[in-house]
Amino acid sequence: MGKALIIGAGGVASVVVHKCCQNSDVFEEICIASRTKSKCDALKEKLDGGKTKIQTAQVDANDVDALVRLIKQFKPDIVINVALPYQDLTIMDACLATKVDYVDTANYEPEDTAKFEYKWQWAYRDRFEKAGITALLGSGFDPGVTGVFSAYAQKHYFDSIHQIDILDANAGDHGYPFATNFNPEINIREVTAKGSYYENGKFIETDPMSIKTEYNFPQIGAKDIYLLHHEEMESLALNIKGIEKIRFWMTFSQNYLNHLQVLQNVGMTSIEPIEFEGKEIVPLQFLKAVLPDPASLGPRTKGKTNIGCIFQGVKDGKPVTYYVYNVCDHQECYREVGSQAISYTTGVPAMIGAAMVLTGKWKKPGVHNIEEFDPDPFMDALNQFGLPWHESFNPELID
Repeated sequence: MGKALIIGAGGVASVVVHKCCQNSDVFEEICIASRTKSKCDALKEKLDGGKTKIQTAQVDANDVDALVRLIKQFKPDIVINVALPYQDLTIMDACLATKVDYVDTANYEPEDTAKFEYKWQWAYRDRFEKAGITALLGSGFDPGVTGVFSAYAQKHYFDSIHQIDILDANAGDHGYPFATNFNPEINIREVTAKGSYYENGKFIETDPMSIKTEYNFPQIGAKDIYLLHHEEMESLALNIKGIEKIRFWMTFSQNYLNHLQVLQNVGMTSIEPIEFEGKEIVPLQFLKAVLPDPASLGPRTKGKTNIGCIFQGVKDGKPVTYYVYNVCDHQECYREVGSQAISYTTGVPAMIGAAMVLTGKWKKPGVHNIEEFDPDPFMDALNQFGLPWHESFNPELID
């Protein structure tokens, strides 16, 4: 069917590579490219010998010319960007220059500002449309599957959705006093930024972690959840008709928050450069270097994740409440692909999104968010490739 260039070689990229190989009818050939080629070679060694042909390459994702050279050399049908969010725009530039479709899992953010928004990537809409190529933004879980869940709810169960609550719970335990389940730099920036929610046409800002409640999650029980800002609210506010309110909630243990508070108090989460022994260093980048690598958490993480959406709205003039979610087991993910559930729940949807574009199901020139497409084939693929979903009506609601 086609060729995919996968940029990145971390935990999520590893899952994408495994899943592309499981879907060899669509992904006949892949090239894994990263700044550190040895990581790509290690992945190739693990998975060589199957139906999907695997190549590797060294590339700096900040260098548009280098990316263009690699794309021209490998000639992929699609580029799957699982590098850092700071590199989205250079990879999009390279795709534009070579007229190749593009998929990512997280929106662009500038390196010097903890700002999660789509404006930089939406600015590419006309250029991608004129080039006749598709950019699929945010094909991870949140953003990603949460958008597909929203489109599915809208298509099948509602005439109008008035409220969406997105709930991301991780009940995994890695045994460390403090570690982050994905890139520490991105994780800590996200958590320490101001929160926000969407209501009646505008975003209302909140102090970081200032709004808290408890929710009883299927299969993992009652957990403290905190209101955060998250990028998919921005696109869902545009694409879900009748929407009045959207909130994003995430679980954090008191232990995690205590450690984070101390690190913030002593300046270790700052992204402002400081001078140390004649060199400029960014405290948060230094902290990332001393924390456990998220990729190393796989073998020691036990427990489950539960990520889903609660919808409130109207069908045929009557109120409807609907909950759709996925539960993922960290140890089962590790046994299958050598990664914990956080990487797994992002990597599987990245492969599925790329497959949707490659097979023509979601091929539409321009820059698009995931909820703009028909959700049904994606929902089927979630069940097929390891992220089965559950649904219920009249769930417990969040105040």
